[in-house]
Amino acid sequence: MTRFRGILLGTLGIVLLGVLWEGYKAIGPSNGVVLNGLTVLPRTNDLAMPHLATMFTRLFEPVTSAAGSPALWSAVTQAAGFSLSVAAVGWLIGVVVGMLLAVLMQRFRTAESALLPWVVLSQTVPLIALAPLVAGIGSQVRFGEARWQDWMSVALIASYLAFFPVSVGALRGLESPDREHVELMRTYAVGWWKTLLTLRLPASIPYLLPALRLAAANAVIGTVVAEVSIGLRGGVGRMMIEYASAASGDPGKPWAPIFGAVVIGLLAAALVAAIGLALRKYRRGEVPA
Repeated sequence: MTRFRGILLGTLGIVLLGVLWEGYKAIGPSNGVVLNGLTVLPRTNDLAMPHLATMFTRLFEPVTSAAGSPALWSAVTQAAGFSLSVAAVGWLIGVVVGMLLAVLMQRFRTAESALLPWVVLSQTVPLIALAPLVAGIGSQVRFGEARWQDWMSVALIASYLAFFPVSVGALRGLESPDREHVELMRTYAVGWWKTLLTLRLPASIPYLLPALRLAAANAVIGTVVAEVSIGLRGGVGRMMIEYASAASGDPGKPWAPIFGAVVIGLLAAALVAAIGLALRKYRRGEVPA
């Protein structure tokens, strides 16, 4: 019943958002709401704010008027699949790096004092400025005959955003066992490694699952932004830029890759939810990331 309640509330939220969109378009001024020369609410003309029906109808029309052009939804699906695969690689790298950092910081207090401020500080670097730098450095990397690809730079940037919540959430979880339980393990002469596997890791699950969800969302955001910054073709990020040029004559088209990015986020959240189901016996009550 709890799962069905969540699905119902999520559906109602989407419906409410659609009602607000159409309601504001019906009653809002064509030029938007302007206060002291600053636009605080968007314009409601069909170019800036098309009807929802226009957006969804456009999905089933060809991308262009050229003969043999695929349907827009098909092109967006392919781009979304590409972006999702890159985001998944970035998420996996971020999870591995975040977990290793959390274990290291939990094991050595000196490492926690030295690394944790830098982990937090790393998230203050503007992503849009970091992406071209990563791509430039990556273009000089060689693996024998293999060359660094642009999608690898995008995955690396996605992992850069994903590792932070994992490292912080896992560290909180690894430090969550009661002192009495830890002392009991020491009384039985259980080593640190076995204590980690049998006590600390299971205790960290309620902290880790919300962090994994946040990391999945961050990986998707990082992928889309990096695709735009680097200019990587094939994903929804680049598609947003390309389709935006057609907004003046085809206002429904630029919204298609935005819907694709939303679907990617939902699929990423579903993946983490499936992991949560596999670990449900350890979920005594999740702690927000």
